[in-house]
Amino acid sequence: MSRPRRDPRAEWAAFLIAAEAPRPRYDRTRRATGSGRPRRDPRAEREAQRIGGLARARYDLSQIGRPMGDAVAAAPRSVLVAEAPKTIIVESPAFLVAVVPDAPGGRLSGHDRQVIGAARALAGREGGVVVLTQGDCEGLGAAGADRVLRLDGAEGYDPAGRAARIEAALAGLGARHALFPESLDGGDLARRIAVGLDEALFTNAEVVAAKGFVRPARGRRVEQSLAPPRLATVAPGAVADYAGPPREARALPFEGSVPPDAPPSIVSATRIPADPATVPLALAEFVVSAGNGLSDLDTFRQVAARLNATPGASRVLCDAGLMPRHAQVGASGTVLAATCYFALGISGAPQHLQGVAGCEHVVAVNTDLHAAMIERAGLAIVQDAQAVMPALLRLLAEEAAGEGKAS
Repeated sequence: MSRPRRDPRAEWAAFLIAAEAPRPRYDRTRRATGSGRPRRDPRAEREAQRIGGLARARYDLSQIGRPMGDAVAAAPRSVLVAEAPKTIIVESPAFLVAVVPDAPGGRLSGHDRQVIGAARALAGREGGVVVLTQGDCEGLGAAGADRVLRLDGAEGYDPAGRAARIEAALAGLGARHALFPESLDGGDLARRIAVGLDEALFTNAEVVAAKGFVRPARGRRVEQSLAPPRLATVAPGAVADYAGPPREARALPFEGSVPPDAPPSIVSATRIPADPATVPLALAEFVVSAGNGLSDLDTFRQVAARLNATPGASRVLCDAGLMPRHAQVGASGTVLAATCYFALGISGAPQHLQGVAGCEHVVAVNTDLHAAMIERAGLAIVQDAQAVMPALLRLLAEEAAGEGKAS
């Protein structure tokens, strides 16, 4: 059987005839898949929204530069006011989880808020968190406290007397659990209370949950777990702060027998603050850092000394040899856990922001409104740091002079 021979000329002529034929018009209202479903028409949808009153609000750029009164009259707009979060009230908690914070100076530390967050995880929806304070303490409701029990005692440093009062309070409250920060004062107080109550103490917990506690052991080679104990200390940075709506923080009357004040075993105790200039950055509470926006480092050192802060620096200054390497703040230097960080002339590189992520308060001075450090700061000053430093020194001098006259 012989096959017909191809005729390239005839095939080319047929192709030209087909190319000149009118093509069918593509129907944009139908999908190319042939399913028959109509394709979305965004223009028609926007027109329907406009007619139905659902159109998105648009800014009238023609009002820019006009007097404020005319602009408001020409383009009135409603202002949405955010409602305050509703306070959570637990009238009759099924059980109580007690927290004994350090609360230096009458305010919660970052570690204290983490312990209250751990207590909230234990309490859940049915239980309540009661905070035992020595004197007044602010911010307890926002931190997650349902109840507050104030324990006033003798003045001065008397850890044994404070431990006895807390033991009596825990007995009167009938708390299911009692949590302490694993800190210098909190850890000492927890161990005193454990001895006084003759109960076991689970220390340095890094995982706190209703199912159990977990802590590292044997040089962090193994983990020890235990059902939620009655007494425990929480490691710093192990549990997140409470991030829900504010709680009631209702004051409780003390119910229990307070032991009589015994003569303190410690006759005198004085806290000697460390020199901020020699404190390692990782342990510093207040750090003032210089960035590439500063040229007068002598004035910067005066500011750090007058503020009783530990001096730090950005990587640029340390690489240039203007500041020592141990003063470098950032992921490639020292990661801070300070209460306050004051950045002067630092734009905020990613590695630097990683180094200050654990700081409670950040204050920044920079000329760039859109600098990353300005966005990270809770208080920002958009100004040249070189001009801010002399003004700050003058204010500190006036404050010191006023205190001298008052005394």
